[in-house]
Amino acid sequence: MSIPTIFSLLLNSTTSPSTNPFQSFWWAGYECSDQLNCFGNRVDLLRLSGHLQLIHEDYQQLQPFNIRTVREGIQWSQVEKKAYQYDWSVVSAMMAEGHRQGIQQVWDLCHFGYPDDLTPLHPMFARRFAALCRAFVKFYRDQYPYDTLIVTPINEVSFMSWLGGDARGTSPYCTRQGWEVKIGLMRAYIEGVAAMRELDPTIRILTTEPLVQMVPPLNATRDQIISAAIADENQFQSVDMLAGRITPELGGSPDYIDLLGFNYYYNNQWVEGTGIFLGWNDAIPDPRWVPLRHLLAKAYRRYGRPIALTETSHPGIDRPVWVKMIARECLAVLQADIPLLGVCLYPIVDRPDWDHTDYWHHSGLWDADLSTNPVGRVLVEPYANALLQAQAIVQKTDLLAS
Repeated sequence: MSIPTIFSLLLNSTTSPSTNPFQSFWWAGYECSDQLNCFGNRVDLLRLSGHLQLIHEDYQQLQPFNIRTVREGIQWSQVEKKAYQYDWSVVSAMMAEGHRQGIQQVWDLCHFGYPDDLTPLHPMFARRFAALCRAFVKFYRDQYPYDTLIVTPINEVSFMSWLGGDARGTSPYCTRQGWEVKIGLMRAYIEGVAAMRELDPTIRILTTEPLVQMVPPLNATRDQIISAAIADENQFQSVDMLAGRITPELGGSPDYIDLLGFNYYYNNQWVEGTGIFLGWNDAIPDPRWVPLRHLLAKAYRRYGRPIALTETSHPGIDRPVWVKMIARECLAVLQADIPLLGVCLYPIVDRPDWDHTDYWHHSGLWDADLSTNPVGRVLVEPYANALLQAQAIVQKTDLLAS
């Protein structure tokens, strides 16, 4: 099927706005990390990737792919350089560009990164974050009072708890403190949701947690089987906290479970305790490998709320194969009558590594042209062709229903 033919199919494939708050099924995610990396250096991938400088062009380039929803981040460390004093100028310019081009922006308030004087273990962390949430909602509603506002308070609490609390990869650079960091992040998350809903009950909350599968080794002992099962179950701790199912003293509530996003990459299934990843495209699949459709169905059954694949991508030459696999899995989920609301290609533009910023991952729909400043965009044509084919695969749900 030719690209123009596929594109013409996509023009009529938008999910009904009465059932889906997102403007398109396929989204673009722009890297916005601003955390302290493993060397203690502040990174700024919003600028290093060139997206802040080229946002007008980046949004225009989405048009051939019928992408009208994007994930963006405010970069907390840039907005609040002094406690309770906020500079929204950059965010305001980004919002204005989105509105000029009719692009729906889903906002992360804390993607990765906190102000210099805060960590999740700081006694004022939750209070400061709730104040930021309040200020963001007021700022946004003063400009756009009637928009559907979708917010991710804190991105990937599970991952950041491990990276900062167990692996010393970011602030607070701890080991064996993952649970304490998770508690600190979720206390802030819950207080932030309460603060935003107090100002505006119509705000939609989108969680974005890793979706993983942890399995025991082959010929595992009883203890290894139990250990892997516990680790796998713990991937849901953050959302369970938000719902008030565990640690109810944090103030979580079933009312805070709204839109459930899950992030899924090629290395999201591994053998617990070994560092060995299960191959996703092996000629003979590992018997412990679980198709994405089953992982998404499990997450949906657990909470009974609409779901989205809020991050997915693959580095290098496997990008085309990966995106078509994702499409087939999403089609199966939709055919099972599970409310899958969207898929976010993250990152849509290539990004440098957090710790070694001279290394680029080659995981975007556009690679970075490092010969220009800001870095330019080079469309990865095999990936682009595969994406259009993937969109047509998901389109089959409409054709089957008609």
